[in-house]
Amino acid sequence: MSGPIPAFPAGFRWGVSTSAHQIEGAVETRERSVWDAFSDRPGRVRDGSTAAVACDHCRRYREDVALLAGLGVDAYRFSVSWPRVNSPGGLDFYDRLTDELCAAGVRPVPTLFHWDLPLGLDWRQRATADRFAGYVARVADRLGDRVGSWITLNEPAEHTLLGHALGVHAPGERLLFDALPVAHHQLLAHGLAVRALRAAGATGIGIANSHGPTWPASEQPADREAADLYDTLLNRMFADPLLLGRYPDGVGELMPGDVDADLEVIAEPLDFYGVNYYAPARVGAPDGTDQFGAELPFSRREIPGRPVTDSGWPVVPKALTELLTGFRARYGDRLPPIVITENGCAYDGLDDQARIAYLDGHLRALHEALTAGVDVRGYFVWSLLDNFEWAEGYAHRFGLVHVDFTTQRRTPKASYRWFREVLREQR
Repeated sequence: MSGPIPAFPAGFRWGVSTSAHQIEGAVETRERSVWDAFSDRPGRVRDGSTAAVACDHCRRYREDVALLAGLGVDAYRFSVSWPRVNSPGGLDFYDRLTDELCAAGVRPVPTLFHWDLPLGLDWRQRATADRFAGYVARVADRLGDRVGSWITLNEPAEHTLLGHALGVHAPGERLLFDALPVAHHQLLAHGLAVRALRAAGATGIGIANSHGPTWPASEQPADREAADLYDTLLNRMFADPLLLGRYPDGVGELMPGDVDADLEVIAEPLDFYGVNYYAPARVGAPDGTDQFGAELPFSRREIPGRPVTDSGWPVVPKALTELLTGFRARYGDRLPPIVITENGCAYDGLDDQARIAYLDGHLRALHEALTAGVDVRGYFVWSLLDNFEWAEGYAHRFGLVHVDFTTQRRTPKASYRWFREVLREQR
């Protein structure tokens, strides 16, 4: 760290993010999701835990909104649980949460799907995309008078890869390349949701896609080809249809249905493009060391000389600048304003100086991208609270606020106080 964070433009939006399944708890008041069923299966979640209680946010949301107000953020990105909306009184909770946020001067930014698919639905089926659009219309009808920014989906790449191709996330399917229809139907659901939101009079519509630079492990042809395939599957397969109206070469013919007609829906214009960034990937030809198995046509390698977080992810702030300037070069005028919808790290402890260093470095890298001409309009830290971190259970702590999962006591960390000062200096 070297002095104050450089000044960001006036009107730049500062926020934090969470997701419903990871913090809400109150599982008895909603339908079950694929994540409930997955967590009930022995060995699926690292510490054997579930999100049945998590941060008990459904009962403690007023306390959490007070933490947001005390932090001084402009906006709060939360997700709406489709299983909860399907349950009696489910939308009433989001009504109350939205009112509480507005009263605190914090802009609500709901994400409409963050992996907690209602049990019984399946992204391999095209009908799920239509069902999603109907659910989105219900939410927009209830909350649209107070919501100025919407996010349709969170990280369809990870939901496809981890949940359906490799089976390490819910719903736990190991389909490998047969999971491609899952990607297509999520993208179609996004386009249908954009249309449903527009029909409801909504503006400020975007998506939250995860992206990171892909670096070949060497200049050998096999490593470069493996890295290019990885980049296609994790980056371009989810950005190109949205921004260019087409799949990368060789991908479209693998997708189901009338792809050209679907792409017209998928490429509905966006008001912003959300980027979740955590780390770059160094990728080479299969070498038998990848944790997800030898069937993959690539393997991820360590990035030497870089510190790693408690989750083992390399810390490379400059790669965020590389990612954003690369996006601008690739997509040009087709790229809407960017919002960093997630950026954060897992570190234990209340005096979390490593998290402060991580966020400091990434904010400086983001400012470099702005200086280079990338149109970035906002930045959201992941996450407000320590939470249920999917297949890792409660082993990794991403929050600015520590949560004691026995007592549910919230304790702001050093990073919370640091970020609060950053926001004061930016105003």
